[in-house]
Amino acid sequence: MTTAVEIPEELIAALRDAQHVCVLTGAGVSAESGVPTFRDVQDGLWSQYTAEDLATPEAFLADPALIWRWYRWRRDLVAEAEPNAGHFALAHLAEIVPRLTLVTQNVDNLHQRAGSRDVIEFHGNLFIDRCFAEGTDTIGDASLEVPTCPDCGGNLRPGVVWFGEAIPEEALDASCAAAADCDLFLSVGTSSLVYPAAGLADLARNNEAMVVEINPNPTTHATSFDFAIAANAGSALPKLVNCLAH
Repeated sequence: MTTAVEIPEELIAALRDAQHVCVLTGAGVSAESGVPTFRDVQDGLWSQYTAEDLATPEAFLADPALIWRWYRWRRDLVAEAEPNAGHFALAHLAEIVPRLTLVTQNVDNLHQRAGSRDVIEFHGNLFIDRCFAEGTDTIGDASLEVPTCPDCGGNLRPGVVWFGEAIPEEALDASCAAAADCDLFLSVGTSSLVYPAAGLADLARNNEAMVVEINPNPTTHATSFDFAIAANAGSALPKLVNCLAH
């Protein structure tokens, strides 16, 4: 049985009037598509490792073949997932409102597969290869145990942000600018605990935007939002978008 999702009239009105909507999505949105969270994939063959053992520059330098085996396994796992109703609703919303900026902490490419464009990827993309030495994105030879850069010959790495690494400056700057400029901010499927992503809602709030949380389990910051909708993205977002047509 599906619990009815109630969308506050004030939120619907704000969405109708919004000139710029900024949306931050987290692991909860991908989880609805069956994508395990980062730490949930530490099972089976990989249970002997911690996430940190497999997601740092130091780990890659020590054993790049091991890291690539794990990331290829993750790529295969994620490739089997399909975008859910929440992903499609955000792609639809971008066609309705004057401007929408979508920022995601997810690395699975599901927003793009659902039709969203110009997605700001806070933590990179699982399906991109990146030169470890030069930091440039490229395409490696997938048949190699450790693919090499076609330009410099050095090892390629997965194009994601690892522990100890900074959020890409371009993504951080674009996200902060959007949060400071928007008049409606949606935090969807994220804990609102990990900075700097968690600080985007603060930026929006400080610039007098309406800030809204959508999460099945309200976070510890729920009371600081104008509205906290206790629902998953696949239920709440389609209903929110459909409200614009009425």
